[in-house]
Amino acid sequence: MPKLTFQTDLCKGCGLCVNACPKGCLAIDTGSINKKGYSPAVMKDADSCIGCAFCATMCPDCIITVEK
Repeated sequence: MPKLTFQTDLCKGCGLCVNACPKGCLAIDTGSINKKGYSPAVMKDADSCIGCAFCATMCPDCIITVEK
């Protein structure tokens, strides 16, 4: 199973990774705020993740690491 790591304190909540995920595994966590004042992206369904790394590729701030 792939492992995604988010540097949530650097996320600006743009949602590009959420839109890029073909399996719909990611979401913007509207219940939390990071150090920059944004709602960060989080993994909501790790079991569906296929490790395609589209999310990491789309992230303009390179805060997502995908390990297979």
